[in-house]
Amino acid sequence: MDERPAARRGLARSRSLSQRIYMLLKTMIENGRVKAGERVMETQVAKAFGVSRSPARAALVDLHSDGFLRELDGQGYIVVSAFPSARVGEPALLDSFRLDTPRQWERMYAELEKEIAMRILFGSVHINEQKLGEHFGVSRTVTRDVLARMNGVGLVMKDRAGHWHAEKVTPERVGYLYELRWLLEPQALLKAFPLLPRQRIEAAHKDAVETLSRSPIDSAEFDRAEIDLHSSLLSYCPNTEILGALQRTQFLFVPTRYLTDPFLGIPMELIEDAVKEHLKILQCLLDGDPESAAQHLVDHLKVAQWRWLERFEITANAVDPKMPNYLSIS
Repeated sequence: MDERPAARRGLARSRSLSQRIYMLLKTMIENGRVKAGERVMETQVAKAFGVSRSPARAALVDLHSDGFLRELDGQGYIVVSAFPSARVGEPALLDSFRLDTPRQWERMYAELEKEIAMRILFGSVHINEQKLGEHFGVSRTVTRDVLARMNGVGLVMKDRAGHWHAEKVTPERVGYLYELRWLLEPQALLKAFPLLPRQRIEAAHKDAVETLSRSPIDSAEFDRAEIDLHSSLLSYCPNTEILGALQRTQFLFVPTRYLTDPFLGIPMELIEDAVKEHLKILQCLLDGDPESAAQHLVDHLKVAQWRWLERFEITANAVDPKMPNYLSIS
């Protein structure tokens, strides 16, 4: 079995839905609950865990890469294990877990993230920790956990007095963050490429093709495409210092989760262009040409900066909507 360090998978993947599925299936295989020769399929995993096929597929690709599964000619995977089975070739009996029910902090995070991402297009805001907890009906511990997570991706900050705030996002700051990305992401991709399982690239390519085939593209699909290219694949880069530096640019991805929002969304044709650029990068990787993929990634990021700045055009003449009581103008 491949014993890649956990750091190589990256912070984003370690917390992702696909990684949780990976760990559950890995445990079932290692303890003999799922045995050698039994068949595991993408749709079966998605149904057992109550998730979409995309994270199920990603988990199976990683299990195959790590030697726990063997591919079965487009018919799913066969379990590789020391435990013999009397049901060789039959679907494995998977324990069911509902993974798609958001935890308390996750429900709060999604709503707060959208609110702050929209607010900082208009100006800086203070966050009242007590009122925030009261608004969502959660404990101080949950409130602080959510704010700490947002701090980790650069969405909110804490001042010397211990007060939380979110700084107005400016074209200059967006430019600085994108400059950091186009300097570091191509290097991360080049370093990740020798360690990337081909199946992982194929899965990302397949997802991108499917995303582009739908119109309009929904927020979850585009967010998945962004995570695939800019987080999951790059997480194979062994240089964790590069990955750590890129972590501070993560807030740039927040608006992609809210494509239908009147302030955070951008025209659908620009989203489709972005997915086409992803496909060009992924195809270069499949062709064994990481240098061309890295150059296309630079080009993609420079255009992506311009797409991001479109939001300032949208909000330029907009009326600042009513602010919730846990936020105040900074």
